[in-house]
Amino acid sequence: MAAPGPLQGVEAYVFDVFGTVVDWYGSVSKALADFAGPGIEEDWGSLVKAWRSGYAEYTARVAKGGPGSTNADVMHREVLDGLLESPQWKHLAPLWDNSKREEIVLFWHKLHGWPDSSRGLHRIKEKAVIGTLSNGNVRLLVDMAKFADLPWDVVFSGELLGSYKPNPQVYLKAIQHLSVSPERCALVAAHMYDLRAAGSHGMKTVYVRRPTEDLEVRDGIRCKEEGGEVDVVVDSLEELAALL
Repeated sequence: MAAPGPLQGVEAYVFDVFGTVVDWYGSVSKALADFAGPGIEEDWGSLVKAWRSGYAEYTARVAKGGPGSTNADVMHREVLDGLLESPQWKHLAPLWDNSKREEIVLFWHKLHGWPDSSRGLHRIKEKAVIGTLSNGNVRLLVDMAKFADLPWDVVFSGELLGSYKPNPQVYLKAIQHLSVSPERCALVAAHMYDLRAAGSHGMKTVYVRRPTEDLEVRDGIRCKEEGGEVDVVVDSLEELAALL
């Protein structure tokens, strides 16, 4: 556990959400299995990973100025439609008409938090402003907050800020709206690409190890005091709360 020193003076914590605060993989995999019902045996986990991979490609393209929507519901639907045209998943396409696909896209609005997330956020909220800094759209993030008891003070989304992470304007506009200097705002995330971008704009950085994220590098991430890239490394949001 890092010393509290690196976070002294931080007034606001903004959080990546998918993977950092909520378990997208377990939540959507179970929702798909329940939706399909008995008698349909599929590797739903593989479909969810492919969906998430498509999300990553799509958001990266838009962040670089390429085509695409900044509304995550639209993005998730476009990626899903593409998957259902692929050889591996096209057999599901006749089973899922437009209305069913719309229903499936909304699974991303009801993702379960990690066991420490709600408790940790409530404790951090007692000490600082907390909000999302997510590629999700506003309605998705609000629905998820109500579903998983995530007590945000403010919701910043790619939809509101005009692009997806790691486009610089996402970080800079969030800092601007919070009326703080960069060093008084910390990004909490389970993804090094996100934290590197935030750090490049002067924000404090908190890395959270999660079982579904950054699998190739996660266990080797170190804080700056130990020669690493981020200010603090924790294994849960409750651990982060204890530092405050």
